Amino acid sequence: MKIYIRSAAAISAQRTFGDVPFLTEPVDYQGTRLTAIEPDYKEFVDPKLARRMSRIIKMGVAAALQCLKEAQVTMPGAIITGTALGCQEDTISFLTRIIELDEEMLPPTAFIQSTHNTVAAQIALTLKCHQYNNTFVHKGISFESALLDATMLLNEGDADNILVGGTEEMTDTAFKILTRLGLYKRWPLSNLDLLKTKSKGTIGSEGSVFFLLTEKSAADNLAELVAACTFYRPKNISDIELNINKLLDVNSIKMEDIDLVITGKNGDLKNDGIYEILGNSIFANSSLANYKHLSGEYPTSVSFALWLAVNIIKRGEVPVIVAENNLKNKSPKKILIYNHYQNTYHSLMLVSAC
Repeated sequence: MKIYIRSAAAISAQRTFGDVPFLTEPVDYQGTRLTAIEPDYKEFVDPKLARRMSRIIKMGVAAALQCLKEAQVTMPGAIITGTALGCQEDTISFLTRIIELDEEMLPPTAFIQSTHNTVAAQIALTLKCHQYNNTFVHKGISFESALLDATMLLNEGDADNILVGGTEEMTDTAFKILTRLGLYKRWPLSNLDLLKTKSKGTIGSEGSVFFLLTEKSAADNLAELVAACTFYRPKNISDIELNINKLLDVNSIKMEDIDLVITGKNGDLKNDGIYEILGNSIFANSSLANYKHLSGEYPTSVSFALWLAVNIIKRGEVPVIVAENNLKNKSPKKILIYNHYQNTYHSLMLVSAC
């Protein structure tokens, strides 16, 4: 069975939400942290309800509703999300109040909204959707796990028009902790120059990206999701190449058939070393593109890469800002996405024109 991506909506550190130019005017940040450019939530959420929602909930609801709007679908057959850290703002708020109020007379709102499945639940409440609802909390492959769950539901015929999303927020507390742990760079720089640096650390970020998956072929579908897979802690580069070749072989595709490879380079010397080696081996003759200098790094950032891939295919153009080398095909039809998170969680996605 073929699986199609009918629509996609992204709230990110770039201007990607709604009817906007396709990354022709990238936003330049100075620092080590990117912030999502949020829309006017009044169009999606009642202002009275929005007051009780944290940023990640509002971003998730808005991206999901925009995705449905673009697909002209009023009710999804299932809602599946992926998030590694969940609703950090509410979690921090609840824990802080425990200390401040000496564990007495605690307001329940922050606790109720601190669970990882709050975004998927709030989308369902907003839509009054009583269908399958699930959230995956699988660290660096949370979004990929949600995507694989959706493909299984479609293949088994249990649902159609499945809403799949990856959400993550960055709070001041989390940013400080992760910086101390060495995940982010210690000095400010331009995100557009991120991939030119050869040093430890990357830049933190956040975002919310949603897709509507269907089994029905249509002229206005964005792209076909040919395959997706994940693998954990590969032993070496040969093991990574083996997984890439296996994915291609199963789908009867050769490496030379891939028009564009999107990788997860993020400016960290150790992280990017893997991509550099692959760039001289299995990807040596491929057109390459990157995205984390635009989206920033976070556990579900690969959802931004998928949004980028389907838009490249549908629009028939590759934004100059993402191209790493000379493109052999200016209008790619087959795109391979390869990303790893801290060389622990690896994933591959194969996307093609319908």
